[in-house]
Amino acid sequence: MGSARGRRIIAEFSVHPIGEGTSVSRYVRAALKELRKQKGLRLMVTPMATVIEAESLSEILQAVHRAHESLFKAGAKRAEFTLKVDDRRDKDRRMEDKVKAVS
Repeated sequence: MGSARGRRIIAEFSVHPIGEGTSVSRYVRAALKELRKQKGLRLMVTPMATVIEAESLSEILQAVHRAHESLFKAGAKRAEFTLKVDDRRDKDRRMEDKVKAVS
């Protein structure tokens, strides 16, 4: 790879409790708390999803699994999540690089 930073995988994640009313912020907070526990992740919280950056896909999947499970621990009976992964192997980059490229 071209830089000392190394290859990073970038993913977009959102989790949604189903049947829990119109305000679900307490569930989102629980999911974010779990994501923040995992070392090596960088997060960018947006109004619609959270962008995750990590060195490996397994780190992202592990964090997403714990975040998803946190909704059930918070009392949800049903939940769904979306996950989009960008695994680019020809170039080192970070979340900010992707934003800068289109700004």
